[in-house]
Amino acid sequence: MLKEQALAIVQKNNFILYGTPMTSSSSSQWANLLHNLGAWQGSFTRLSPQGEIQQDIPTLVTFEGVNDNQTIRQTVQHFSLDGEVIKEKVLVYSSLNRGILLFEDGAFSQGSIQFGPFSEFGAELGFINGNRRLRLVQLFDKDSNLSRLTLIRERLLDTQAPERPPLTLEMLLGEWQGEAVTLYADWRNPESYRTSLSLQMVGDRLSQRLTTPSLEFTSTAKIDGSRLHFDQGSHAVQVLLLPDGASSTTPLTIPKSPFFLEAGWLIAENLRQRMIRNYDAKGGWISLTLVTERKITA
Repeated sequence: MLKEQALAIVQKNNFILYGTPMTSSSSSQWANLLHNLGAWQGSFTRLSPQGEIQQDIPTLVTFEGVNDNQTIRQTVQHFSLDGEVIKEKVLVYSSLNRGILLFEDGAFSQGSIQFGPFSEFGAELGFINGNRRLRLVQLFDKDSNLSRLTLIRERLLDTQAPERPPLTLEMLLGEWQGEAVTLYADWRNPESYRTSLSLQMVGDRLSQRLTTPSLEFTSTAKIDGSRLHFDQGSHAVQVLLLPDGASSTTPLTIPKSPFFLEAGWLIAENLRQRMIRNYDAKGGWISLTLVTERKITA
């Protein structure tokens, strides 16, 4: 039941609603959610699995604290191009579902907690930086294939917060040093550790080397415009370079092995965040990692 609830909410691009009673862990998670209070003006940009823009819908998403912030009232409005409200939904909730985890700055991911064949599957990964938010929804169809993406770019109402340029490969090349925080779906204690990421051109392919205290991994990708195809390993992985410095990393088809969903946001020329939602070989959600990394050499 939890998976169906989470997926239904992801498809509507909303926060997870009703869930488990408050514990000390969930209370801190609720406090993290409060960083998202405010009126966020932006758009829901629907993309094909190849990253092609199909539709752009102006939106306003408002989070209001009620009863001393013990309850959240969320209003989602869609607008026509001439500014008329064409869709409105109001949600009221006071607890969180097991499908969501939030970091201390309010960044979060929500979505399916278990992959299963012949069912839709997906997740939303969301960043927050000052007056800006960026969210990405990644959805897979009943045949386990990547079916659609929604890129959500928002700023606080009545603030000036320009978007970043569309992400290019040249912006990513170089050496990146980062700090990672991993939260666990079973709410065990978080872990923090350092990361190193190198992205370099080798011939006509992109070479990637990722290093953490427990992992050293190297792979290469075929470059196809704004699409990168990592075609080694147990399953193919696609990276899409998107507007506003965003990126989407997914398998093309959910494999019968451990896999991950990732979104990235180039916040500044030398500052990037990546969020990774990890699943085990049985399709169970196990953890969520937020990496904040800075470019040290081009």
